[in-house]
Amino acid sequence: MKRRDFLSTSIGASLLGPLEALAEPKVTYLESEDLTGKGIVADGYALNFMALGDWGRNGEFLQLEVGKQMGAWAGKHRNNFVVSVGDNFYPKGVISEHDPLWHYSFENVYTAYALQCDWYAILGNHDYMTDPDAQIRYGKISRRWKMPARYYAKEIPIGKENGKLLMVMIDTNKMIFEADKAEAEKQIEWINDTLKQASADVKWKIVVGHHPYYTVGPRISNYETLAIRAALSKTFETHKVDVYLSGHEHSMQHLKPEGYTHQFISGAGSEISTVTAGVSYSKFQAAENGFMYFSMDTKRLNVKAINHVGNVLYETELTK
Repeated sequence: MKRRDFLSTSIGASLLGPLEALAEPKVTYLESEDLTGKGIVADGYALNFMALGDWGRNGEFLQLEVGKQMGAWAGKHRNNFVVSVGDNFYPKGVISEHDPLWHYSFENVYTAYALQCDWYAILGNHDYMTDPDAQIRYGKISRRWKMPARYYAKEIPIGKENGKLLMVMIDTNKMIFEADKAEAEKQIEWINDTLKQASADVKWKIVVGHHPYYTVGPRISNYETLAIRAALSKTFETHKVDVYLSGHEHSMQHLKPEGYTHQFISGAGSEISTVTAGVSYSKFQAAENGFMYFSMDTKRLNVKAINHVGNVLYETELTK
């Protein structure tokens, strides 16, 4: 009898445990807040994104370290998307949407969960050296890579506020050489039309291109810089473009030439080049690896330059 009591009690307890566990209220991922949002710094801005350029070097030249720091930063600060300002793959772009460089220079470098967001990308000069349209095609098989065309535009709501950001993503490679004049004129007409036809609730206008129109890097008076300046300066002034965001120079810069538009350069994703201090229109320049972090609401646009170890090298805020 004691033996039977022991067995029945043991069996009953062994069955009761799982049944009681099943009866307990469960909290699932779909029924709870996204736990990845815990511990996020509240900065008071409605929309945040990172900008990175000139990065694709198989993790070398501190590309991997920059990628890790981007992930660490995005794990603590809200980040809605990433903007890639070109020269995504060195030395000569990718040969197809299945090129191994997609893994070596992108997928296996920017691995943090917080970086599995949309990446809005444009083409740089190195991306043109094989098949630039392969990067467009990759968008059809990638969850996060967004490049629907060589140039395109997107209006993005600024949080729940009554306002939008207009991002005009352009292809500056076709604005430099005389042989591409017809294509350049067609694109510039499209840029002007896009800016002119922006929704009434667009509060900020950012044009993103690979080549800068001002710089204090090695290309300060280079024919490419002068060509882009000649092609776009009138457009920027006519349509009151707030920011021109570019790469090409392997550094981070904030420049304010005469006129309405601020120039930000975020081309420090891997290999670094020199900068020149003391230029009158330069507010900040750093020959350090890193990325830029943009935060905005309808009245404020905050920009930070962050290096590969997480130090904020520079911060500025534009207001309406």
